[in-house]
Amino acid sequence: MAPSSERSEQSPKPVVISVDAMGGDRGPAAVVAGIAASAQKNPEIRFLVHGPRDELEHLIARRNIAHLCEVRDAADVVSMEAKPSHVMRHGKGTSMWSAIEAVRDGEAAATVSCGNTGALMALSMVRLRKLPGVDRPAIACLWPSRNTGGFNVMLDVGADIRADARDLFQYALMGASYARNGLGLQRPRIGLLNVGTEEHKGRAELREAHDLIESHAESAGIEFVGFVEGGDIPSSRVDVIVTDGFTGNVALKTGEGTAKLIGDLLREAFEFTPLSRVAALLALTSLKRLQRRIDPRRVNGGVFLGLNGTIVKSHGSADETGVAAAIKLAFTLARSGFNEKLAARVASAGLIDQGEPPEAARDGSPA
Repeated sequence: MAPSSERSEQSPKPVVISVDAMGGDRGPAAVVAGIAASAQKNPEIRFLVHGPRDELEHLIARRNIAHLCEVRDAADVVSMEAKPSHVMRHGKGTSMWSAIEAVRDGEAAATVSCGNTGALMALSMVRLRKLPGVDRPAIACLWPSRNTGGFNVMLDVGADIRADARDLFQYALMGASYARNGLGLQRPRIGLLNVGTEEHKGRAELREAHDLIESHAESAGIEFVGFVEGGDIPSSRVDVIVTDGFTGNVALKTGEGTAKLIGDLLREAFEFTPLSRVAALLALTSLKRLQRRIDPRRVNGGVFLGLNGTIVKSHGSADETGVAAAIKLAFTLARSGFNEKLAARVASAGLIDQGEPPEAARDGSPA
């Protein structure tokens, strides 16, 4: 048969995501449900799923996604109470270790896990190693904001409680790379979190980081807005908020708790009287729109930055929607070549610090 005159479009190469199915509060059923939901919306994804083979194969078969998944048998689970040091010494048979190993061996583009954050970071650092030039990895999260895209990036939110001026400078570069590849922002606006916006305020390392970021902003392709305060985290003033892991984690947990409190109080107010229940019905469309806008499950997934591989940490209590969101984030970053661009950006920072022209470090693509 003669070849058709019409050229058939080649399908994109599938992106393989390695998923730790164990360790979350809701068990593997919620993780597999999230995999199924993600596969339905993103047909280019394939999965390596790690955990007890018999249990996972049964759950996967029920969701009719066996053709998209390969199960890697791992009998042991890292509990939420496990100490990272213990997991590093004795965690080789766990689903978490297996999921990270798939990225290390080049079988998968990214790992998603709902498990113990400290253990996941410790294993990731041991098995994947830090990118050359990175002193401290960071965890970046998406924060609902007034920006057009609806979110800001904040880091570090818990990888390390300490950060000196050079660490904060690296966080700014890594956060900018995340904003470019995850949110599509070509020139992200960077803010350094402080107790005030005046340049003389804050600890010495913050003032030093301010000058460091400001002096390299043009060559790094970022817009530095200077110091920002807590009230600016959800604002349209910035795209990336840079801080140390202690402050970032406190801010994150405070934001989550406040959002839950407001939701609970709003629900109680609308259930208080029969008239208020009628008002809730009249406002149902607007309430659903608000709920979707601030739903933490839609932005579930903290990204570990500064490692030789992409790791997305899903919330431990994530349900199907939350797991699917974390997988989508991992897929988006993997498809963009995010980690390679991040490595190039960190390398460029090293050359800038050594006084070489920034053009020598550019790879020709946005990072």
